[in-house]
Amino acid sequence: MTSMNMNLLMKPNFNKAVKKNVTIEDKVKRIARGDEELRNELLEDYQPFIKKVTSKVCNQYIDQSRDEYSIGLTAFNEAINQYQEGQGSRFLTFADMVIRRRVIDFIRKEARQNRYVFLEPEETDEEGRLEDSYAEQQAAIHHYDQQLQVENRVYEIEEYQELLKDYSITFKVLSKNCPKHIDARENAKKIAQLLAEDEKLASYLVEKKQLPIKDLLNMVSCSRKTIERNRKYIIAIALIYIGGYTSLRSYIEPS
Repeated sequence: MTSMNMNLLMKPNFNKAVKKNVTIEDKVKRIARGDEELRNELLEDYQPFIKKVTSKVCNQYIDQSRDEYSIGLTAFNEAINQYQEGQGSRFLTFADMVIRRRVIDFIRKEARQNRYVFLEPEETDEEGRLEDSYAEQQAAIHHYDQQLQVENRVYEIEEYQELLKDYSITFKVLSKNCPKHIDARENAKKIAQLLAEDEKLASYLVEKKQLPIKDLLNMVSCSRKTIERNRKYIIAIALIYIGGYTSLRSYIEPS
């Protein structure tokens, strides 16, 4: 077989391999540059993913006829618009989080609206029947809201655990590197919060996976040695703020 024939045989396979190497993150970047046709393709291709995430949140199968699916689809599109490479998570992980939060918000809003509708004046056959039903509904809504909070916390912990891996930090390592004295621990938390609230420093941490120690020294009154000794703990706390992990913030902030 001639070398030309070999090239002709190999070329299609090479192109196919190149095509396979195009990641969803690459596609999102192309969409950010204005490829709206690709956006529509992505929304179409990932409908099963959207259904899966939405169904898991609702604890029942959600098809395209349900309002929850529409919320999930809109959230996926929102994730495309908001995703930034290097923010600490893969696109589908980020999209999963956005879909969950938007669907949970929708369910809570619906629950509140149903409560208000229920409070509309109406006749009752038995005295006290309306009040009893309202109390039961209040209890059910409260219980359901608690379940959503638990699920959201579990999800955030799983996502946070994956994010820490990009910084070579595990929960086991974090427990060993947690400052033993309360004052040192609170000081490290303050440094982490200052870092997270400064857009430039937060971007440096996310992109370089390192603490901007030189810049931090200009903002705080502690030594380089102190920051370096608590480096992993400061990074871990800062990522809770940067990642918007609202459920986890309750563990690091005073009640």
